[in-house]
Amino acid sequence: MLFNANDNYKGIYMLASIIDEFSAKGRSSFTLKEVEALRNSSPVAIKAAIGRLQKKGRIATPYRGFYVIVPPEYRVIGCLPAEQFIDDLMKHLGELYYVGLLSAAEYHGAAHHRPQVFQVMVSKARRKIRCGRVLVEFIYRKNVVDVPTKERNAPAGTIVVSTPEATALDLVGYERRSGGLDNVVTVLSELAEKIDARGLLEIASFSPIAWMQRLGYLLDTLGEEKMASILAEYIDEKEPTRIPLVPALTTKGSKSNRRWKLLVNKTIEADI
Repeated sequence: MLFNANDNYKGIYMLASIIDEFSAKGRSSFTLKEVEALRNSSPVAIKAAIGRLQKKGRIATPYRGFYVIVPPEYRVIGCLPAEQFIDDLMKHLGELYYVGLLSAAEYHGAAHHRPQVFQVMVSKARRKIRCGRVLVEFIYRKNVVDVPTKERNAPAGTIVVSTPEATALDLVGYERRSGGLDNVVTVLSELAEKIDARGLLEIASFSPIAWMQRLGYLLDTLGEEKMASILAEYIDEKEPTRIPLVPALTTKGSKSNRRWKLLVNKTIEADI
């Protein structure tokens, strides 16, 4: 029994020293396999040490086998902010991704209200993950690889974020994940100045035409006539079928909008 206690103590000391080494090199995360490769200790001892340091709040586990180093200032939330580990996590998983929707809008200075969840677009379905008070939501988008993105600086390196144009289109396409169209148009009112209409046309080919119809209508509602006119020309060329503005609502009694080929089944109001 005494030997086991001493072995556990050595394991904790060993892991703590590794964490200090990682932190000194600017690392904010590590994997179980890395630790096992660095030290000749039994997996049982390493896992026991990890468990002890987790209880102390020094490390947290957003994903099985992947750990983040939690500095004192973040121990109250029990994890690092998602932007500080998401790039490392996705590289660990070997997946393409980009920060999207309301989280991307925040990076572009269009966060009317700070999102309560960090939204990440991925090419296959994944469950949400929770790390302390930090919640990461993964949203499936089949052609993640095609979506225009930019690398943005983050406290622990860089992250991949959708461009303003791609963000606008995704917000409309995934409106239920974005707080509904009232919230979408509110965000667009702040995001519009960053959007290049020609950039929207470049990404239109791999997004449903319905997204462009709804986005055009919302930009029209906001008085963004120059941008709306460019989108209206594109939609005229495609000759799409008439669709409801809000897919989940009935179209009974809806007004028809000829410009955007929409059945306007909801009055959209921006919270400006």
